[in-house]
Amino acid sequence: MTEEKKLAVLFPGIGYTNDRPLLYYAKKLAQKHGCDILPVNYTGFQNPKDVIGKADVMKASFELAYRQSEEILQDVNWKEYSRILFISKSVGTAVAAAYAERHELQTENIYFTPVEGTFLFMQEHSGIAFHGTADPWADNAMVEENCHKFSIPLYVTEQGNHSLETGDVLKDIEQLKQIMSETEAYITREDA
Repeated sequence: MTEEKKLAVLFPGIGYTNDRPLLYYAKKLAQKHGCDILPVNYTGFQNPKDVIGKADVMKASFELAYRQSEEILQDVNWKEYSRILFISKSVGTAVAAAYAERHELQTENIYFTPVEGTFLFMQEHSGIAFHGTADPWADNAMVEENCHKFSIPLYVTEQGNHSLETGDVLKDIEQLKQIMSETEAYITREDA
């Protein structure tokens, strides 16, 4: 019997790169559990402070990231993988969801701080999501409502910002541990 081949693709945010804690540790967990790793790295974004709250700039950022993702992923032979995991953050959650839909890929998804645009492309039962109640990039009710609509389990960090941090370093480290525990449980679940 041949072993299944697994791939984890990392889609970062505008200012939240693949070497930041959520994506860095999620990548390590995916590697630990036998996934090939393919990080997508974007360039050319505006300062995140110039994007927040501006729908047109956010859409342009999404389109820029999507075009770069298409270019970076163009040579991937998706059929050689029995499991495809998209690990994404912020605008990367929208890019990952759009990419999966447009390429008709069956992906498993870890959505760190999904933004409103993510839910335009999300597939039902396609992953898990993490959101902070003090996230200025995404309305709490909108995230909760859409995760419920698409049957996506939602893990909430009380007073967590867009990085799922509260400002209390030790509390944030404990919270990161819990987030990574849920992430690992999703990666290793048996029903995948």
